[in-house]
Amino acid sequence: MAGSSSRNDSPFGGPEAEDSAIISTRGLEAFGRKVTTTAGHLISPLDPTASTHYQNAMSDLHKQLRRPNLQRSVFSFAKTSPTDMVRSRLSTSEIQYRALTYLPDELLRNIPDDENTYSLFQGFQATLPEADSPKGKRHRRRVSRGRKLLEDDDKAESDSSTPTIGKLKKEKNALNHQLEMMSIRKNMASSEIHEIDNKIINLNSMRRIILERLAGLEQEEALLEHDILDVENRLEDAQEQLDDAEALKAEVDLEEKDETGMEASFMSESIYEKLPSASSTPTKSKRHKTVRRKSMPILHEHFEPGSSIREIQAHSDSITALDFDVPFGTMVTAALDDSVRVWDLNAGRCMGLLEGHTASVRTLQVDDNIVATGSMDATIRLWDLSRAYYEPPDNRINKKGDDEEDPLAFGETEEGQFDPPAGTMRDCPLFTLEAHVDEVTALHFKGDTLISGSADKTLRQWDLEKGRCVQTLDVMWAAAQASATMGSSEGAWRQTGRTPDASADFVGAVQVFDAALACGTADGMVRLWDLRSGQVHRSLVGHTGPVTCLQFDDVHLVTGSLDRSIRIWDLRTGAIHDAYAYDSPITSMMFDNRRIVSAAGEDVAKVYDKTDGRHWDCGSGVNAEEEGRTPSIVERVRIKDGYLTEGRKDGIVGIWTC
Repeated sequence: MAGSSSRNDSPFGGPEAEDSAIISTRGLEAFGRKVTTTAGHLISPLDPTASTHYQNAMSDLHKQLRRPNLQRSVFSFAKTSPTDMVRSRLSTSEIQYRALTYLPDELLRNIPDDENTYSLFQGFQATLPEADSPKGKRHRRRVSRGRKLLEDDDKAESDSSTPTIGKLKKEKNALNHQLEMMSIRKNMASSEIHEIDNKIINLNSMRRIILERLAGLEQEEALLEHDILDVENRLEDAQEQLDDAEALKAEVDLEEKDETGMEASFMSESIYEKLPSASSTPTKSKRHKTVRRKSMPILHEHFEPGSSIREIQAHSDSITALDFDVPFGTMVTAALDDSVRVWDLNAGRCMGLLEGHTASVRTLQVDDNIVATGSMDATIRLWDLSRAYYEPPDNRINKKGDDEEDPLAFGETEEGQFDPPAGTMRDCPLFTLEAHVDEVTALHFKGDTLISGSADKTLRQWDLEKGRCVQTLDVMWAAAQASATMGSSEGAWRQTGRTPDASADFVGAVQVFDAALACGTADGMVRLWDLRSGQVHRSLVGHTGPVTCLQFDDVHLVTGSLDRSIRIWDLRTGAIHDAYAYDSPITSMMFDNRRIVSAAGEDVAKVYDKTDGRHWDCGSGVNAEEEGRTPSIVERVRIKDGYLTEGRKDGIVGIWTC
């Protein structure tokens, strides 16, 4: 009876009971009573009714526990964390409010110091525009003339009366309020400035990190290109060995065939036909590729202008000429020690010497792989650097261990290690141009045309395809012809106002483009020639000393002179566009798309920024006094894409970002 009543009244058994009833309070109480009753019957003395009740209760409990929904509910309840149980008793709005107002402990520990003495409301109030007086904002309605006269009379009476104390206090409070708002605005502006300064500091630190990352990428890029070049060289060697093996096999087969033929007819063929050809000679010389950068470094563009990249002890005497093809590419230098050296700017190493001139080289130009040098021995020599036997440094392919890396990009070379390997440039000479009778002081080539200027007072045009002189221009004859034709002193040879300098070159600088030629001479004149007619098209008069350097683009011509000035000419009108002077004579000058760089007899290179019109110094002499050094005088400068090289009297070449 008790078992039947408990079975019928059980909260688990009826179909109307929910699956999750055990989780509710009533379900837990009923489940606890049943378990307690079962345990009590187990402990109590055995009797028939008790055993029946116990069996019925256990069977009922067993059925309930086997229900899947109940098992899932119990399992889910067991996995529920205390946090979830607490959240289940909170409403959705309360949970959202707590989530929005929650602050982590780390944020609370790092609360910035608040130095403001004003509240947020005061700052908001100060940012609002000051409201005008109510009278000014009142809507103007049309009134009659009589009413207007009455209002004017009342206003006049109020103005004539003595101001009351209340009005004065009100005015004072208004002024104090304005003063307080002004102080709040000042404080807000100061806070914004501090915030901007902090952002700038953070951005600068991020910039330094990214610059270091870029430097590492460029070093890895250079090493990867070296490895690619090494693999290409080994691939060429393997192909040559394969070709030699095939040629040797063909030669052996031919000899066996000849031996069988000679048995039939002795001496039927010439013995000279059996000599191996040049293509089948297995001992032919191997020629490796030179270092040609496939991707140009850009790290120097992101450094501060005037940053030093490296210094190279290139020569033991004064630098007379230097030039390079691209940033971190190949540089060629010449000095009074009668040597011409080729440099790998990326590694800071000497690739070899260009040997052939019998005197010092006074002028040179580098264009891709081709180098032209003009010497005091009155000759011009052409060189092809792609024929060099230069092995790139630090080919790390298949190398194990941490070998010492070569200096790359912004590294420093070891002092005194500029001696090149022997014979690396033995195949570089192309041909020699001989026609001048005195030293060559200036040259420039573009395409297949080369123009040279000499102390023999002539300019010569050379065809580089045929290797011969195609035209000779006599500067003195052109000056006399211009004077006789125009009947004026324009274009005629004239003596400068300064004392003649024995070291000044008769032809100081030349540049050619297509049929246009610009030439600067010792009389301070800049003559523009037409190579098709061989005549002077225009003469630019302005310098009072020998012209030592010039360069032109589509619009402007820039010239430097020993009269200590640099002049910028407008090629369209022939007039002076701009000019500026220095304290010493100009010995070298070059410009890129933004800067004009010159050597003006000082221990620094003089830089003129065409964009913002700013003059500044770049070189070792900028901080020489602070560091207790005395750098040598800069003699030659070259700049391309913000990459500056300068050669000094002591033979050092400095490389800078500009």
